[in-house]
Amino acid sequence: MQNKTTVRGGRFMVQATSPADVFIPEEFNEEQRMIAQTCQDFLDAEVFPRLDDIDHQEEGLMAGLLTKAGELGLLGISVDEEYMGFGQSVITGMLASEVLGSAHSFAVAFSCHTGIGTLPIAYYGNEKQKAKYLTKLATGEWKGAYCLTEPGAGSDANSGKTQAVLSEDGQHYILNGQKMWITNAGFADVLTVFAKIDNDRVLSAFILERNFPGITFNPEENKMGIKGSSTRQIFFNDVRVPVENLLAGRGQGFRIALSILHMGRLKLGANVVGAAKRAINHSVQYANDRKQFGEKISSFGSIQHKLAEQVIKTFATESAVYRASYDVDLLAQEYKTVCTTENPTITAYAHMAIESAVLKVFGSEALGYVVDEAVQIHGGMGFSSEMPVERCYRDSRINRIFEGTNEINRILVIDTLLKRGQKKDIDLYEKAEAAYGSLTQLAAHPVLPEAYYDRKTLFIGHLKELALSLIHATTQKFQRNLIFEQEILNNLSDIIMNIYTSESTLLRVQKIESMRGESASAVYRNILDVTLYEATGEILRSAMDAINSFAAGEEREALVKGVNYWTVSDIVNVKEARRRIAMPLIEENRYTL
Repeated sequence: MQNKTTVRGGRFMVQATSPADVFIPEEFNEEQRMIAQTCQDFLDAEVFPRLDDIDHQEEGLMAGLLTKAGELGLLGISVDEEYMGFGQSVITGMLASEVLGSAHSFAVAFSCHTGIGTLPIAYYGNEKQKAKYLTKLATGEWKGAYCLTEPGAGSDANSGKTQAVLSEDGQHYILNGQKMWITNAGFADVLTVFAKIDNDRVLSAFILERNFPGITFNPEENKMGIKGSSTRQIFFNDVRVPVENLLAGRGQGFRIALSILHMGRLKLGANVVGAAKRAINHSVQYANDRKQFGEKISSFGSIQHKLAEQVIKTFATESAVYRASYDVDLLAQEYKTVCTTENPTITAYAHMAIESAVLKVFGSEALGYVVDEAVQIHGGMGFSSEMPVERCYRDSRINRIFEGTNEINRILVIDTLLKRGQKKDIDLYEKAEAAYGSLTQLAAHPVLPEAYYDRKTLFIGHLKELALSLIHATTQKFQRNLIFEQEILNNLSDIIMNIYTSESTLLRVQKIESMRGESASAVYRNILDVTLYEATGEILRSAMDAINSFAAGEEREALVKGVNYWTVSDIVNVKEARRRIAMPLIEENRYTL
């Protein structure tokens, strides 16, 4: 068991982590692999053969697929056993989300039902609510949806206008309002709806049933991608909601919404890993099949570069997803002994808000790169709807908007980190002041250790020092007005994201080598080399963009000196490293790492 004091959201920025303290995909046990295989078998038998029918929204098909998934137990993986679920760990749930994340529109319906459609009741419902609704959601008898977004309330969810008023007899809340972009709206039986009671400042949450009088649905939205996902507007006209269907108490809705979003962001990180692996498989299989100038295009350096970059970004995302998921599991175990009013798992998710937002942004943008290059590898055929990468491309775009836009999540990463520092959850400001204070004492060049992993660990530590020095400089410069400097906040957030995913990759590769030996892990060192090389370059650029936005004179000179010192890295022959990374894919004709 990991030391309790080491598991806190955002603490990776102020302390080192040992490979022994992270979970990596190579450690999945037999039961977890069996669950993953069940998910894959279900997709191969039921979903992939019918992707066109799903996109055309064949009547009853999506709901029927969810019912079949429920019969296999796939809808209840994260639900407690007493409510007909499997009560599995967060890691296991993320593994299922990864595998099913490759399923295009079905992945969206599945994730909505098992995540935001089910877990608000699982985490915040009372015993009567769980007994009535959760069991049927876990088995697939009923389908779930989550109704938060309104025409005037997207990222600013708490500005919603849907209102609930207590009836004269005190037995019902009378609900009026409108929701939009509601996934699964075409067939969901249970709706978690957010509204303000009377003139409350914050939201409350209610459990509604589809057949409640006064609920009406617009036709399906026509969307760029995920065409098979049911998406509708919902209108509530004097809907009478029993008072016992208020979820978690008056005024608790905004807290529920935020907590579920943290979970959803981490889950999205797992989803995009599955989608990326599927797109990579399409890429390498086409590259091995297509010939130009008498050669398979997979033999061309430019194609190998693309394949390798697809792998590198996917591997880094995957490493960070399971690192964060493990920490949620550890925190949940710890909170079981101290949480008396809230589910320990959702408390753990909330504590991992920074990492969840990192994975939402980094993962969705990694997938964006993967599918774009998949189309490019296919050339003109990639632009044809006859090829599967066309669906991969258009279905991926929504992930940068789901669960809060990437713009909102970038701000969330740095803003939450700063608030954690202010609350003394982590000693951020002390470490930041020390890093800034060391600028005048830095030598021209750092002394680097000889050992491979010692050197890589030092590089990660240096990147953290750079980030901390910038945090001190910007918070001192702008004080409370820093929130209005969104470009600089984005620079800081990008630095933090690159640090977390690079460190996660380092820890995973180091642990793989301890398990398999150096000779069997050479390709993973190549992945780490290129990951850290690229991340360092991106951090250098983000740091200089930030510095040039606010610093001048001696302060700028000191900060630039810090950038030059803290971004020293190994010389990497990225051409040869990428070729070595691409080779296992080409030989196996699929993603193998």
